[in-house]
Amino acid sequence: MKEKEFKFVCGEKCPHYQKINKVKLPNTEQIEKLSDMFKLFADNTRLRIICSILNTELCVCDLCELLDLNQSTVSHQLQILRNAKLVKYRRDGKQIYYSLKDEHIEQIISTSLAHILEEEEK
Repeated sequence: MKEKEFKFVCGEKCPHYQKINKVKLPNTEQIEKLSDMFKLFADNTRLRIICSILNTELCVCDLCELLDLNQSTVSHQLQILRNAKLVKYRRDGKQIYYSLKDEHIEQIISTSLAHILEEEEK
């Protein structure tokens, strides 16, 4: 990064180019994908579904009962989560069971929930 004229905004010679040059930002496409993923987590219904299958697989009927939602709503949200590769499914006869796609999704939710619970205790 090319150095510009220094400004004294935070009381010292700024910006700090040695620190700035060490920053490794994701590229624009990666930032866009990350933003899209967090938008998926921003929907209450999808987040409730994700939390429901955090530690166990459930079928649509189980999710409908647990979350007090109709089958159409649950199926629609599961399709969005499947398309985003956040959940996977397995068929057992006529039943389809949903679970999280991988441990990364579980880590994101578990870490976020731990943060919220920690803040509530303070």
